[in-house]
Amino acid sequence: MAEQKQGWFQRLTSGLSRSSQAMTQQVTEIFRRPLDQAQLDELEEMLIEADLGPHAAGRITQAFSDAKFGKSVSDQEVKEALAELVTRELISREGAFDPLSGPKPYVVLFIGVNGSGKTTTLGKIAADLTSRGARVLIVAGDTFRAAAVEQLQVWATRAGADFMSRPTGADAAGLAFDAVEKARADGYDVVLIDTAGRLQNKQGLMDELLKVIRVLKKVDPDAPHETLLVLDATVGRNALSQENLFGNQIGVSGIVMTKLDGTARGGVLVPVAQASDSPIKLIGVGEGIDDLQPFDARAFSRSLVGLDA
Repeated sequence: MAEQKQGWFQRLTSGLSRSSQAMTQQVTEIFRRPLDQAQLDELEEMLIEADLGPHAAGRITQAFSDAKFGKSVSDQEVKEALAELVTRELISREGAFDPLSGPKPYVVLFIGVNGSGKTTTLGKIAADLTSRGARVLIVAGDTFRAAAVEQLQVWATRAGADFMSRPTGADAAGLAFDAVEKARADGYDVVLIDTAGRLQNKQGLMDELLKVIRVLKKVDPDAPHETLLVLDATVGRNALSQENLFGNQIGVSGIVMTKLDGTARGGVLVPVAQASDSPIKLIGVGEGIDDLQPFDARAFSRSLVGLDA
């Protein structure tokens, strides 16, 4: 288990290398001279540019001012202090995702815009669950995109999970209802439901998602047991507006942040975590099945500034 955790940390550090390089290069330049107000202003601006958001940037800069103002500090000390301060910003936003500890079938709804990584995230979760002996039913609820259905079917085959879909344009809510009914009758452990993410007509999308949720509650008043919002880190602060859109209208139990390896602004996770009423439950730093893991605030923060575990 320790080796697995270390392996994940190394992948996280590698995945966040673009973010850490961009951040630490600027930080070390700022702190090459004894800390003064001009450097503090530079630090705050750099943290905002790294997408940590103005509120977190202000608090972190103030903490540096209180602790280090007027002193010469080494690059290592700066990184350690910065990692600790980012950890403080995130530690209360950790959340657990454990569908095998809840009722059966445990129904998980995946929401988010097209291209955010919903389908891939669902597939990785399915593979993890089946590897632990769970019976999993994958439901292709994005009935408008044939490519999404095909991609999900590939993941189902790879994961050894069962699969349900309907013809293009079919009613997603009806499919979800039938899937959970089947899961209850046939003794499945977990039902993973993909959904559409078209934003051309925002209200139409929201109405469709709300219909799916209403229909699920006819089968099980507590369903969905999880509603995971999948956000793409590469869109930067646009992720904040997506969290606001889905969070306000649909209700979200947890956030999954994907593609952290594809951006130099991985710090966007900080303002998203703080703006949301829901915790960060999973983060992804690559295409492999093992590259989606539970969110660990300390590990993330240290990787973000280029430090070892």
